[in-house]
Formats: sequence, structure tokens, C-alpha cells
Amino acid sequence: MNQQQLIELISLKLRVIRLEKEYSQQKMADVLGLSKKTLIQIEKARALASWTAVIAVCALFRESEVLQATVGGDPLEVLETIAHNGIDRRMDQSMGGKVWWRELETKGRFRLQQNLISQHFRILDEEHYRWYSSFDEDEAWHRLEELGGK
Repeated sequence: MNQQQLIELISLKLRVIRLEKEYSQQKMADVLGLSKKTLIQIEKARALASWTAVIAVCALFRESEVLQATVGGDPLEVLETIAHNGIDRRMDQSMGGKVWWRELETKGRFRLQQNLISQHFRILDEEHYRWYSSFDEDEAWHRLEELGGK
């Protein structure tokens, strides 16, 4: 998944996310810093949300079941991975990947997972902290080897 694909996905789901929260179009537009006219254009698929609007949706509606199902879990993790072109540092603790993740391999105290929806890769430690995240599979396997050898 890349920035454009995420923009398209969020744009398609914006109306459903708004309805899930039971917001009027005006309330949603105000929350996202958009004009009501722009929001309507996005909801009718006549325009795409801006990258800034997508960031706002992912941050402000992080707990949305619709949004989580759209991106395969934590929308901020997908957003950060795209924005930073991968993440290579100890991050927030995750739930361990019971729902949206496929376990690929364990090496030492680290395990490599792939998201079933976004297809990005991450490495978690035994306490479910995220150490690495990327869309580059070769790089993910390489990083697992490095971390697993510690």
C-alpha cells in the first residue's frame, strides 16, 4: 500500500466512518477542517480526500471499526509506515496480531508478521512491542535476522 492507495481507500470509506460516528456532514467537515462542499464531493466519489485529511481521519477516528477493517488494524501504524517509508525503532505496544496479522516466522524473541489487508510487515518482540514496520518484504526479513541474532 502506498500514499495514493490509502487516500483512495479512506476517501471511499469516509461516509461510512461519518455515519458510524453518527456525525452530520457539517460536524464531520468541521472536525476534519474541510468545507461541507468538499466533504460532499469526497462522499459522492467526485473528489479524493487530501493527504492531510487522510491523516486527520486516521488520527481522529483511530478507534473506528470501519477504519480498522479498511486498513487491517491500527490506522496510525499503516499511516506511519507509509509516511516514513518504514519504521525502525521500538514503538507502541500492539495487541500481538491476533486478528489482522499472519505470523511468518519467529527468531529469538522477535516475530515477523504480515498484515492481511494492507500487506505491510512488522516485527514484534515477545511483549508485543513493534520494532520495525515496512512494505518492503526483503528488508523486513533482513531486519528480523539482525534483531533475532541479538
